[in-house]
Amino acid sequence: MILFKKAADITAWLLKSKTAGKKIGFIPTMGALHPGHISLIKASKKAGSISVCSIFVNPAQFNDAKDFDNYPSTIEKDIDALEKAGCDILFLPSVSEMYPAGRMGNAKNYDLGYLETVLEGEYRPGHFQGVCLVVHRLLNIIPADDLYLGQKDYQQCMVIKKLVELENINTTIHICPTLRETSGLAMSSRNMRRTEESQKQALKIFETLSYLKNNSKPGNLTALKQTAIDNLTNAGFKVDYIEIADAGNLDIINHWDGNSKLVAVAAAFLGEVRLIDNMLL
Repeated sequence: MILFKKAADITAWLLKSKTAGKKIGFIPTMGALHPGHISLIKASKKAGSISVCSIFVNPAQFNDAKDFDNYPSTIEKDIDALEKAGCDILFLPSVSEMYPAGRMGNAKNYDLGYLETVLEGEYRPGHFQGVCLVVHRLLNIIPADDLYLGQKDYQQCMVIKKLVELENINTTIHICPTLRETSGLAMSSRNMRRTEESQKQALKIFETLSYLKNNSKPGNLTALKQTAIDNLTNAGFKVDYIEIADAGNLDIINHWDGNSKLVAVAAAFLGEVRLIDNMLL
């Protein structure tokens, strides 16, 4: 595996590879890697691409400075995991490399429309602008033919699709299934901040989404969603939202016709750690 820290260096190397007919598969991460991230590397490898992973904890997408400061950093373990997975290239830039003088403070505004007003957009104002800023910058540095994302960040995947459309970026997005522990808990870098006992408690989010999946029927869904919120609150969570939405555009669904594809989405705090998850219904 080759490690690059400078944008100009990795761009030059990858453009030579593309000229030679190689395809580039790209997996952007914030590190603290787990098997979910590694599954994205494997998907890229299976496609026969040069597999590029970036590790960059993006300050522009954190609303809470404490959350940014506490975000886990396990770079040596991450490098070892990437090498074992057969990753070809690691891009490990500094903040100043990603955001040259004044760039972050004078960022453009991305017209994300409705996607930026609901769910994560409502509870984390500015978050998706920060996501778009860093992904746009990364895709300018890394000429990816294919971009691999995890379904766990469902709304973020939709935002990045919108970014690619808005900026006419020539890359194909692949959304890969969420990897879960045997218990059902979605794998997450933030799980590293949890005790074994609190991880068991965190499983209640998966159980709540499963409850919605098993009990959704055509008709009014308001009471079902309220029961899910009550169950999670009674389990010790501070709930930001539990919603059922159209899987294609994230329109909130209160009355289901029985035909449209749905996704259940949840975000809640357990202690100081905010957990998100989703499940296609």
